[in-house]
Amino acid sequence: MKVFSCFLFLVCFSFVSSAQKEAAWFYLRATDTLVLPEFKSENEQLVYIGDDPKLKQVLDRHKVYTFKKTYRKAKPTYLKRTFFVQAEDASLLDDLTSNVSHLFESGDLISEEEKKIYEPNDYGLTSTIGENLGAQVNLDYLDFLGLPEAWYYTTGSRDIIIGISDGGIDTTDVEWKGKSKIFRESRFAKGHGYSVSETAAGQGDNGYAIAGVCFDCSIYATTYDNPRTYEQLLELSEAGVKVINCSWGRTGFYQSSQDAINKMLDNGTVVVAIGHNMSFSQSKGNLFYYPASLDNVIAISSVMHRYEKYNDHILLEAGKNNFYAENIRGYVGRTAGFKDNDTTQTPYIYPQSIRNFNSKIDILGPAVGLYRYGEKPENNNLTDVSEDSPTSGVAPLITGTVGLMFSLAPCLPATEVESILKMTSTNIDDIEVNKPYAGMYGSGMLHTGRAVKMVYQLYSEKETVTIENQRFSRWDFKLTSYSEKVVLKNQTFSDAATLSLNARKQIVLSANTNLKPNSSGNIKLSIDPTLQKECELRLRDPSIVND
Repeated sequence: MKVFSCFLFLVCFSFVSSAQKEAAWFYLRATDTLVLPEFKSENEQLVYIGDDPKLKQVLDRHKVYTFKKTYRKAKPTYLKRTFFVQAEDASLLDDLTSNVSHLFESGDLISEEEKKIYEPNDYGLTSTIGENLGAQVNLDYLDFLGLPEAWYYTTGSRDIIIGISDGGIDTTDVEWKGKSKIFRESRFAKGHGYSVSETAAGQGDNGYAIAGVCFDCSIYATTYDNPRTYEQLLELSEAGVKVINCSWGRTGFYQSSQDAINKMLDNGTVVVAIGHNMSFSQSKGNLFYYPASLDNVIAISSVMHRYEKYNDHILLEAGKNNFYAENIRGYVGRTAGFKDNDTTQTPYIYPQSIRNFNSKIDILGPAVGLYRYGEKPENNNLTDVSEDSPTSGVAPLITGTVGLMFSLAPCLPATEVESILKMTSTNIDDIEVNKPYAGMYGSGMLHTGRAVKMVYQLYSEKETVTIENQRFSRWDFKLTSYSEKVVLKNQTFSDAATLSLNARKQIVLSANTNLKPNSSGNIKLSIDPTLQKECELRLRDPSIVND
């Protein structure tokens, strides 16, 4: 593993140390943003060369491998004063917070399970174990989705092809060179296709821009629309594309387009599409866009991810004395207000800040602060991020996730992909401000790390798959497991939900599991010892199976 440390105001030196694999990892919070210890690299570790005697005394007692600023796991008040540290022994954390309290006030140890991550060298300001040579931007939305955890298993595969039905891209661009092909030329569309393609599969570990979700996957690009036939999508499917991104939509249902989607699923192709951008205050849950609202399409919309609690980010409206909260984790709208302007009360979401919701939406993803590569050809800008919450940038997060799932297990049935995404999503039903919109925002928030890990567990004979913490009253779920056992825990399938779970060994119904379908639902749990995998896992590092 390559490990990097920071020295003298972000001038970085790198070295490889086998000792770091066994090191203690922790986050450390400084008392001030100006705290930046200076080190030099010596004999595969860091030596403090600053002038604080107490800090020197402590650091001289320990072997330190990495000591760098990161945005990872940093609450707003700690955003520019959080460090990631790797040291020989965890006692360094207590030593620093107890004996150098004028510089460091607190910290958190990182568990062994949380160490199972991989970061490319273009992972932005939240990078920890890797040096960021790419764009200096905050990629906390990828942290929120658990991308480093997913990349621990796979970073994608060249033979897994992601289809982009969108504005045009340049196949000679460094982010797609050597792994992209244009099937049908599309107009530039103000860089829309650039941003979507970068998010889904922009090349990672190349020290430039940012890493896409499935950064080692290939791209086939085509144009968009053709709402009656989707002939350009069918063309991609028949060429072997595993997942197609449609960050566009049109109103109006055609049976011929549903037939085309069904044919693509039969080919083993998953289609991801946006529910679109009209505000809920206008659509009121009654406006349906296509292909998103067709059967066998994964329909997405937006959710917030950044601030853990609403009082972490309360703002004052310019020119008015109105307080509002913005980008609060799990909220389905970007902004929320307070009754009688009282910030001690639970807020309510402004409906105009919610994107189009309806009963066909399947899952949500982050929308604010997403990297926009389309600003490179437009304005030569490599650090632009979204400020609003358009759904176009959300779709490729799901599309890239599906690409990672297929990269890890190429024989994963396309009909089981949506089930895994929903089973591993984060439930947001109990968040009070979301309750008026229940039934219109899908299963909750995407979590790429858990989705990819579930694929790993399903195809690993010694692993346990856990399905937990969701309450499903609709949708059809299908899952095949070759693992040691499948555990359902704190999990409900009720009303019109159907579940077909076929396992090779065991299915365990654990605490708080309720299987109560009505006449429209159905539960089928079966054990088949003769189940045989059609493929083996393709891991980024084969030694992972021994972890």
